[in-house]
Amino acid sequence: MKVIAEKDRIILVGKAWEIKAKLKQYNQHYATVKEWIEANR
Repeated sequence: MKVIAEKDRIILVGKAWEIKAKLKQYNQHYATVKEWIEANR
């Protein structure tokens, strides 16, 4: 499982169940993907 955070996008690489679990984990910190991207700038 790889999470690549660039300045204008997030790339998740892995199996579908791994990506789904990682999104649930990040959902506890960020309400939207847009907030997640802005936090990484």
